[in-house]
Amino acid sequence: MRPFPPATAAHRNAPDARLLRAVRQLALAGLAVVLVWPAARGHSEWLGWLPLWLLGMPLAAWWSLLRFPFPRLHRRRVQARRRRPRAVLTPAARVARTRAA
Repeated sequence: MRPFPPATAAHRNAPDARLLRAVRQLALAGLAVVLVWPAARGHSEWLGWLPLWLLGMPLAAWWSLLRFPFPRLHRRRVQARRRRPRAVLTPAARVARTRAA
């Protein structure tokens, strides 16, 4: 009997939960700092643009831990309009149509 259940492929590819939680908390803390503290929206001579380091980089790390899934757009698929097939006029119908006009 095995001491641990066999790991599934999804479980092996999942990032460490502690690391994911830490990166998520850093991203949310950076968002809070940028929104609340006006100086955090500025520029530092040593670091450059502060929102990049406080918000952009933690969000990029979080996204990379999740294996770069593309955002899904929930749009309805637009179906092409269906056109009725044109009626084929017989020669007698064409003559009747031209006389009526």
